[in-house]
Formats: sequence, C-alpha cells, structure tokens
Amino acid sequence: MPTPHKPFETLADQLPIGRDPASVRRRLEAMEAVLERLFVVPGINRPVGLDSILGLVPVVGDIVTASMGAWLVWEARNLGMSKFQLARMAGNVGIDAVLGAVPIVGDLFDFAFRSNSRNLRIIKRYLDKHHPGTIMVEGEAVAIDR
Repeated sequence: MPTPHKPFETLADQLPIGRDPASVRRRLEAMEAVLERLFVVPGINRPVGLDSILGLVPVVGDIVTASMGAWLVWEARNLGMSKFQLARMAGNVGIDAVLGAVPIVGDLFDFAFRSNSRNLRIIKRYLDKHHPGTIMVEGEAVAIDR
C-alpha cells in the first residue's frame, strides 16, 4: 500500500536547515540575495534588496535590516570564524546601520555599500579555506580531492 504524500517532508528535505557548513553556506547565500539582490531596478540595471528597500522606512527599517545582517555574523560565529573576522563583519553591519539611519544620504549609502555582500565574501573565503567541500560553482557542489 503506498504511503500518503506529505508535502512538508519534501519541502523540509529541500531546505538547507542543517548545521553542516554546506547547508550554512546555502542559507547565507540565500539571505544575502534577499537582502542585496532581490530584484533589478529597471533603467539602471542595478540589483536592490530588502536592505535598500526597508532602509527607506525611518528607524524601524534600519533596525530590521541591521538585525538581519547581524544574523549573518551570528552564523559566522557558529562556523568558528576568528574574532578578527567577526569584528570586521560586525563593523560592516554597524557602519551600514549607523550611516543608513541618516535620511536620504543613508538610503543612497545602503544602495552602494552592501554590507551583507561584503560579509558573505568574508564567510566564503573562510569556508573555501577550512571547508573546501562546500565550494559551489554555478549552483553545483564541487568535490575537491586533497
């Protein structure tokens, strides 16, 4: 007798909810894409995300995007990254939050600075060095023999 289809099991199987470095990498890349590259602005062909959009909402938007950026730092801490790397990442989030809170100028700064993309680059360098099995090439996992 066939077992009934359970859609949530298949969805849970597809989500990168594990604690292994490869799952963390996919989660962080997805969060960075939402925060920095959700859609492209027509005319200027520049990607924007929730960081720029929510930054237009005074105070609350900056608090929400700063906490989402802090989540990236928290995940990096769970990976075992050095205090220096974590401090650089926290500095990126702090600069983005403080300068992003300035009306108009801060919104333009959010559009250009992209702290979450900077932090993802730091995390990727760490993962590539310490967990080379997580390297992704055009969305595909690549096995590295060492």
